[in-house]
Amino acid sequence: MTKKIRTEAVDELFEAILCLKNKEECYLFFEDVCTVNELLSLSQRFEVARMLKKKKTYLEIAEKTGASTATISRVNRSLNYGNDGYEMVFERMEKQEES
Repeated sequence: MTKKIRTEAVDELFEAILCLKNKEECYLFFEDVCTVNELLSLSQRFEVARMLKKKKTYLEIAEKTGASTATISRVNRSLNYGNDGYEMVFERMEKQEES
């Protein structure tokens, strides 16, 4: 059974996220929406993706983030064969840092 991500409920969640104005509002919202472990898992995957982009080894990434090799491999697969969402965000963050 294939789960569809593009649903009305997901659209509404994304609309809510797009309404957030700053990091503090993100903390308030995501602490209500996610468990601590869910939020930490998301941030861990993002950190893994950044490190993979910087050509760090699985061992370096596992030591720094505590991520399993399975998690690192999943993130790597998303970077290589996904929808380029990580790349889009990394490019935008880079541009913001340059400003």
